Amino acid sequence: MDQVSQPRAGALTALSARVRHDLECLDYPARSWVRSHGSPEGHVYDVLIIGGGQSGLVAAFGLMREKVGNILIVDENPAGREGPWVTYARMVTLRTPKHLISVDLGVPSLTFRAWWEAQYGAEGWEALGKIPRGEWMRYLVWYRETLDIPVRNEVKAMLIEPVERGLFRVRVEGAGAPESGAFLARKVVLATGIQGGGEWHTPDFIKALPKRCYAHTSEAVDYAAMRSKKIGILGGGASAFDNAQFALNEGVGEAHIFIRKPALPRINPIRFMENAGFLGHFSDLNDAQRYEGIDHFLSHNQPPTNDTFNRAAAYEGFAFHPGEPWLAVKEGAAGVEVTTPKGVYQFDFLVLSTGLLTDARLRPELALLAGDIACWRDKYQPPRSNKLIDDHPYLKPDFAFTAKTAQGEDKLHGLFNFNYAALASLGLSGAALSGMKFAAPKLVYGIVSQLFVDDAPDILADYKAYAEEEFTGA
Repeated sequence: MDQVSQPRAGALTALSARVRHDLECLDYPARSWVRSHGSPEGHVYDVLIIGGGQSGLVAAFGLMREKVGNILIVDENPAGREGPWVTYARMVTLRTPKHLISVDLGVPSLTFRAWWEAQYGAEGWEALGKIPRGEWMRYLVWYRETLDIPVRNEVKAMLIEPVERGLFRVRVEGAGAPESGAFLARKVVLATGIQGGGEWHTPDFIKALPKRCYAHTSEAVDYAAMRSKKIGILGGGASAFDNAQFALNEGVGEAHIFIRKPALPRINPIRFMENAGFLGHFSDLNDAQRYEGIDHFLSHNQPPTNDTFNRAAAYEGFAFHPGEPWLAVKEGAAGVEVTTPKGVYQFDFLVLSTGLLTDARLRPELALLAGDIACWRDKYQPPRSNKLIDDHPYLKPDFAFTAKTAQGEDKLHGLFNFNYAALASLGLSGAALSGMKFAAPKLVYGIVSQLFVDDAPDILADYKAYAEEEFTGA
């Protein structure tokens, strides 16, 4: 659209200045309060955030507003490529409504709307349907720069080691990693996105194929190299249709989507969940209610948006196969052969939109701690079990992990899970834009509360020793 290609010159510079002024107006109390901690190994951060996408950025901003400034974000990707938006996300626009309040934390000048209107005017905002994903990434880059959020790119967290209660050593690798190969931090936040609580799921019968035959939608796929080729897509999630329309636009000849169910779901429970009560207070429900709520959510797969489906279906090479699960696959001379209850198909390449698995035991960085993390299976026995929920971590209301034992509680103290694995405990929150307004303050409160309580004896001693005279009269 014209508004995207012709932004107003200098608009963002002026908006950044306005944001900084607005934050100055809200800067109370202004003084620092967190006590510094040292270690023979080197600098100790009060908070280390793993993941520099939208969740990591909003966590950092929230902490900075609470005068917790000794923080650092690390992200394995180069600057400007954090999160999925310019890597594996292939939708044209975000799926969430444009008017949502998210990483701005209630500062009007920091909202996406303010960012958009500064460049394209109020009329540009009215003309906008949904947020283009590339523009959302540009907004996040501006957000990071405007707020001067400390991020160290090309640093991959490899292992989180508990040193003592309230102190972690995070082993890292990458071009941006320090010479020591590790960071020390009192608090660690896993802001690792939708896949950060486990891994993307590839069915076992697909793994029997050579990797050159298939890719998950979360991976880099060179669709342009498949011009005029024929691809088969397994799964009916939104990413399946995102990839179909993207592939066909890149010149792929045919894209066939297969789903097990006889029809696509028509109801999206997220739309009901997007209200202040549900987003803000789902975590206040008892275990039985939360389990029942997420079980219902998982039983209703999120349908593709109408615009994404229609965009894919508009291509001549698009085909949709409901009620056709894949029974078998095998590599053949002409590509990959897929067998369904209705026939046998030949494809040049397969793409998997098969969701993800949530399980701390699948995360390499949690190898030393996964055995101490309490999951829902450890805390609640439902009338009818759902393994997808049972493997989720059982989190506290502030996104802190719960331990199975008192000893484990000491090892986990200071570790927070602000990714999609928070779904079962806190609903749409850790990696969901629609819940960010309510989720981020809970996380920040929990971290700041721990920092204060951990240092309470010293803080109270300083408080009692405070003797600065204020009254200067007779």
